[in-house]
Amino acid sequence: MRVAVISAEAVPYSKTGGLGDVAGALPKALKAVGVDALLVTPCYWQTKGELLWHLAVDDLWVDWKGGAYHAKAFYSEANGSPTFLIDAPSLFHRDSIYGYREDHERFAFFNRAALVLLKRIGSPPDIVHLNDWHCGFAAVELGERRRRDPYWAGTRTVFSIHNMAYQGVFGMDELPGLGFASQGSQHAFAHNGAASAMKAGLATSDVLSTVSPTYAREIQGPDEGYGLDWLLRERSGRLVGITNGVDYDEWNPETDREIVANYSAEDFSGKAECKRDLLERFGLSADPDRPLIGSVTRLTAQKGIELIMGAAGDLLASGATIISLGSGDKEYEAFWQRLRDHAPDRVGIYTGYSESLAHKIEAGADMFLMPSKFEPCGLNQMYSLRYGTVPIVRAVGGLEDTVQEFDPVSGTGNGFKFGPFRADKLSEKVYEAIFAFADKDRWSKIMRNGMTADNSWENAARKYVDLYHSTLAL
Repeated sequence: MRVAVISAEAVPYSKTGGLGDVAGALPKALKAVGVDALLVTPCYWQTKGELLWHLAVDDLWVDWKGGAYHAKAFYSEANGSPTFLIDAPSLFHRDSIYGYREDHERFAFFNRAALVLLKRIGSPPDIVHLNDWHCGFAAVELGERRRRDPYWAGTRTVFSIHNMAYQGVFGMDELPGLGFASQGSQHAFAHNGAASAMKAGLATSDVLSTVSPTYAREIQGPDEGYGLDWLLRERSGRLVGITNGVDYDEWNPETDREIVANYSAEDFSGKAECKRDLLERFGLSADPDRPLIGSVTRLTAQKGIELIMGAAGDLLASGATIISLGSGDKEYEAFWQRLRDHAPDRVGIYTGYSESLAHKIEAGADMFLMPSKFEPCGLNQMYSLRYGTVPIVRAVGGLEDTVQEFDPVSGTGNGFKFGPFRADKLSEKVYEAIFAFADKDRWSKIMRNGMTADNSWENAARKYVDLYHSTLAL
């Protein structure tokens, strides 16, 4: 089976969030289970030059806005799978990956260039796996090309939803200039008087997937469907939820080079050293018996920061130490700074992002806080499980699917979950976790349950292979 994954971002070439992690890891995981998989993604100004192995195509001519645009394509396997990076400097060599008025034009071009490239480099893919609104353009275009170009006749499309909140909305009057002048294509994009690339992908792809079974159910309701829940209900027979995986080559306490000591589910001793190291780095009291709560997140409303604000007094009263890594909304950054100023011996903050420090927090913390308002899948809770850092999460999306509530009677479960979006419910779970932490045998059991859970990309990749086979059988 030949699979082409197309994504607006993919690690290590580019990343702004979970989409980059998933798109970078999936082709590698597919290759590991025997699939002929490749990745196509843009070459941004932020893409490091040493990741570009060689120039694969120097004359990639793309029909664009009534003319021909000269692009190039670099080749790399820095992510562990064959990757082609579309180089179009006027569109992608910018200060940031997203955030421009003409983002819809930039990714419409990228989609078309990706299809031109695929036809240029070899036999047609059996599956083109599209990701989020940025790739809705390719879903429509492939549907039309299948009817008139024998090359694409056997190709089927899988469209993955990573976050329904972002839908690539722009004016309907711009569609003809982007090459979507037919009545059918315009109908595919049309949504509430505007054009939506997300809606186009949902409406025209052969099969839809999203990044957890619970999120697949949630987006069929008005709260998480963002105006497209009706379409998702209509196509629910073609919608599947597959939880993302973790790249255990990168996130593994037994081999992690970013942490001061390695450890495993059989020997936790290195974790205590990681805790001491983390506390020292933030100048906090190095008391091994005091619970240490970590947070690594974008500081946005989605991540439930307002719940942490509401529960801050309870968190400090519990006796815990807290470390936060992240940046985002200024009001949330200011909150963490005020909390740090109020309790400088118990609160550590890093405003910004550091991949190295993220590893150190996952290894050094006892608990991980993730009270998201919504969370399509989430990765940090799965990193935490692998590192024996017990997650405290809100039971939504992938958090519901990957964290099992600890049952003190049976000894099963790997974390703590609450339902209502309320600060007092978060406080209750924190206190419950801290109570369990005081019983070292019980805590070791919770840690070991999490560390031995299989959230690997190999496990996820096999589910995608099953999905591809069922798509081809349609």
